[in-house]
Amino acid sequence: MSQKHLKEAFVSNLNGTSLLEISLGLSLPPLCLLCRGLLLLLYHLHYGKPLTSRRSSLLLDFLVLVSPLLFSCTVLSPLLPAVPALLAASSAGIFSKIYSQRKPRSRVPFRQMVKDFQKTYLDAEYVPAITVFRVYLNVLTSISILAVDFPQYPRRYAKTETYGTGVMDLGVGAFIFGNAIVCPEVRQKSGATQLKFSHLARQLFSVWPLLLLGVGRLLSVKSLKYHEHTSEYGVHWNFFFTLAFVRLAASLLLAVFPKNKSWLVALSLAVLYQLALDSTSLKLFLLQGSDGRGTRVGFLNANREGLLSLFGYLAIYMASVQVGLWLLRCRSSVRGWVEAGGSLLLTVLLLFACLQVVQGVVEPVSRRMANLSYCLWVLAHSLTFFVWFLGTDLLLVFTKLLVKGSSLPCCWEVVKPPSCKQEGEAVPPGRQGRLQQMCLISAINKNQLLFFLLANVMTGAVNMLVDTIHSQSAFTLCVLHLYM
Repeated sequence: MSQKHLKEAFVSNLNGTSLLEISLGLSLPPLCLLCRGLLLLLYHLHYGKPLTSRRSSLLLDFLVLVSPLLFSCTVLSPLLPAVPALLAASSAGIFSKIYSQRKPRSRVPFRQMVKDFQKTYLDAEYVPAITVFRVYLNVLTSISILAVDFPQYPRRYAKTETYGTGVMDLGVGAFIFGNAIVCPEVRQKSGATQLKFSHLARQLFSVWPLLLLGVGRLLSVKSLKYHEHTSEYGVHWNFFFTLAFVRLAASLLLAVFPKNKSWLVALSLAVLYQLALDSTSLKLFLLQGSDGRGTRVGFLNANREGLLSLFGYLAIYMASVQVGLWLLRCRSSVRGWVEAGGSLLLTVLLLFACLQVVQGVVEPVSRRMANLSYCLWVLAHSLTFFVWFLGTDLLLVFTKLLVKGSSLPCCWEVVKPPSCKQEGEAVPPGRQGRLQQMCLISAINKNQLLFFLLANVMTGAVNMLVDTIHSQSAFTLCVLHLYM
């Protein structure tokens, strides 16, 4: 086999992993974030000032926020349960040290401190968990698209062929979720019809970078004879095209239907698409082509996976718009966000229950078709990931209150109660301080499209220069760390 065909075979015909292992893996980024935050607070407690060194700050961020993820999806993957346990134990030890050495030591019982904490007011205009969720999606995607070409990356994490739940299968849908929860329609204050259609017009203009990237990827892959997994999206289609067309279609739907009913549109799309797969020859066409032998003659035949899966991805996007509207509802207290987290957990349990029923009665999860099971799975695990970050940020806010005068980048700011704010006060105390602090998350957040583009270009460059399939563990870790 040629190197191209060898690499294509290396990422083909895979069946995924268990929902439990994916859930366990999703706990790693929030635990890394918690550990980083506690280390910064411990530094502030000991030295009486925040970590201001640019190099030290970014080095700490890389070693704590990124490096554990690289190890966990390669050489430590057989010991995956031990990694979150180790991070959790480390975080508990650092918190215990902060609690015992805080200055001045408070005689208030811990239970009373928790009760007082629930009454604390937070910056209602900034939800750090949304930012961190979107940034970590980019980071995890960037790691996976290169690591999957190395033998140290478990095959069960890679994209599945037809049915199954791989880590990279989740990443595709979660990317749609992350875009939808902050789309213009979610952030729009007014529901006027003219504003709806103006958003549609702006979306038509704003998706051109995605279309340009899609065309650029298509031309570069074909001209360089780069290896590609054809059954993923088709011969000419790719994820940039999917994201662009889903955003356009969603904007059109949101201009016609009330955005607070987007969950109904999502449910209708997912169910009707599943009915079409089951009651017509659509599924057979998607899996085997028009002639039943998998040939790819004609544009529709050649790109059937990419084109037909748009219905499933559009359903995920519309459901995620509803989530975004609910998340950006003004909640100004810790108690309000704790209750919101509880509601999200109940939603997650309901989605997983529905997933089990649909998988048993209808069919298993299929990223290739983006069927009903896939939509439920993506929403359930995306919300699980967000709840992890929400809980992490609340824990960090609580710890910040123990260390007087401390602040953390990409973390909620404690503000005065609404009745205590001075007239005309637009920016809560600490907002400027947060923007000035060095933080890898903030840097990626400001340049997400460029970050993702660089990841794709560098992945291609590494694959063309390195025989990834036969790489040893030490070499793999060096390449992945340098790449990140």
